[in-house]
Amino acid sequence: QVQLVESGGGLVQVGESLRLSCAASGRTFSNHAMAWFRQAPGKERVFVASINRVGDSTYYADAVQGRFTISRNNARNTLTLQMSSLKPDDTAVYYCAARRLGARYVELSSEYDSWGQGTQVTVSP
Repeated sequence: QVQLVESGGGLVQVGESLRLSCAASGRTFSNHAMAWFRQAPGKERVFVASINRVGDSTYYADAVQGRFTISRNNARNTLTLQMSSLKPDDTAVYYCAARRLGARYVELSSEYDSWGQGTQVTVSP
């Protein structure tokens, strides 16, 4: 399984930008589609963005469309989430995840079998 570690979270003001990174270890990173999820206090974990194995196709939740960009570098085993125009509603713990082989549903957390520990993003009003 892919081992994942997120970094880059922090405290920012409304309207500012932040870039999250996810470092993967193991030999199979490029075999997996990847995604970012987030979980706000007292809320369920929800889908944010996904990217296919080769990095030429992306998909975003409506809440972040136009503001967030997901990318990957398979040569370096890294996944990135560039976040712009941040809002208080973006406050959450952000997780990167590797999708299980053969999975069909991009937005379902149950389709992912490797998760990082999460990194906190706080957007102050």
